[in-house]
Amino acid sequence: MNTRNFEVIIIGGSYAGLSAALSLGRAIRKVLVIDNGKPCNRHTPHSHNFLTQDGRSPAIIAETGKEQVMQYPTVQFMDAWVTEVKKEKEQFIVFTSDHQNLTAKKILFATGVKDLMPGIESFDDCWGISAIHCPYCHGYEYKGKKTGLLANGDIAFEFSQLLHNWTDQLTIFTNGPSTITSAQADQLVLKNIFIVEKKIRKFQHHKGYIQSMKFRDGSTFQLDAIYAKLSFEQHSPIPEKLGCKINEQGYIQIDEFQRTSIPGIYAAGDNTTSMRSVASAVAAGTKAGAFINHDLISGN
Repeated sequence: MNTRNFEVIIIGGSYAGLSAALSLGRAIRKVLVIDNGKPCNRHTPHSHNFLTQDGRSPAIIAETGKEQVMQYPTVQFMDAWVTEVKKEKEQFIVFTSDHQNLTAKKILFATGVKDLMPGIESFDDCWGISAIHCPYCHGYEYKGKKTGLLANGDIAFEFSQLLHNWTDQLTIFTNGPSTITSAQADQLVLKNIFIVEKKIRKFQHHKGYIQSMKFRDGSTFQLDAIYAKLSFEQHSPIPEKLGCKINEQGYIQIDEFQRTSIPGIYAAGDNTTSMRSVASAVAAGTKAGAFINHDLISGN
């Protein structure tokens, strides 16, 4: 089997990966982008808070980005899964689901994270549409609407303060006994933010748009949208297997230049930060591409 050699292999071809590929393509670097075509926001109808792209479909933004990157002849794309990465002397060997033999001097993980659904019926049908994570991405569209927050404890208290900027019809759903302190609850009441501890059974929705929430006791609650602070895991376990440090929040630890704790390995996008937006991912990818090129030039 012939070995295909690259200067950089980018694992993950969504916004951070494409942005890094663009920077590296313009630096005339031989780059391979490996992606399986299933971004975490593939069900989200509109992307917001991204200058010049506000309101466009995330899928269209990614498609346009890929078309632009493909104009640079030193960048190639592969539709596959990466199954393993090994470091051998001064290069990395990348193994894929279609048994390609690939090597690179530098690796960029732009693999994102996987949200862990809360076990509520139909929640995943609404995720990214009316069950949402970020008020800067979605809050304007639901301003003044009947809004929920699925969270508990300090996170629920702190996040509700932020969400109150967009709506005065906010209810916290702890989906079981509340761990919000009595002092915090008293402060919330002053803003007409109330806490519901009932266990949630399902979301009633139309094509992902929530109409109401049904509890296990049979009662319902009308809602237009709900924010959720979900647990997550790294979409790819490979960086941790390689020895890349993972911080306390579960993100890949990087320095200011997008370098991980393993020399030659970089990371960008949702796998490194809680700032999960298309704009943030694009910015991180641009930065990663520039510093990867810098390190190739300097021999780092």
